[in-house]
Amino acid sequence: MRRRTTGTALLLTGALALAGCAGEQAPPTEQSVDQGYQSGDGSTTTWPAGSRQGPVELAGTDFEGQSRDVADWRGDVVVLNTWYAACPPCRAEAPDLVAFAQDYADRGVHVLGINSVDAAGAAQPFQKTFSVPYPSLEDTSGAAVASLQGIVAVSAVPTTVVLDREGKVAARVLGLLDASTLRTVVDDLLDEQAAAAS
Repeated sequence: MRRRTTGTALLLTGALALAGCAGEQAPPTEQSVDQGYQSGDGSTTTWPAGSRQGPVELAGTDFEGQSRDVADWRGDVVVLNTWYAACPPCRAEAPDLVAFAQDYADRGVHVLGINSVDAAGAAQPFQKTFSVPYPSLEDTSGAAVASLQGIVAVSAVPTTVVLDREGKVAARVLGLLDASTLRTVVDDLLDEQAAAAS
């Protein structure tokens, strides 16, 4: 069974890499991966608090060899972003993600990349080129993406998934990210968090 699961995850990883960028919007449990490359699609789906799936259970090792687990960030907003170094829309959105991570670092927001294609030799130069301040999981096994797929469809690379303070999926962007959209989604979640604390 474990061998079959690993094989499925590897097939999924390959399909996502070939798919490139975003496809059509999908409900959070859809697992379609046969989308074509559509640079700049950026379709965004958000879910209200009562309709969110999760929590997401996702862990792995980053390209610096450090263990990462999103469960450690419960109570904070988490932004997950799938990418690989040769992906044109991934490179196009990298400066916006870097600026976002820097601007929100002191506000209880964490960013975690997920790279299911590259070994460290390709991923780390990308991180250096764009001065990426947040970690990325080395996910060539496909395990991290498979964990997400059980809750929200990740049918393109890049895909950005935003988790609320309970680790549930609050939003998903398929394809090239719009920076203002991400900031609006996260600001709304931070407002939710503040309201819950008061």
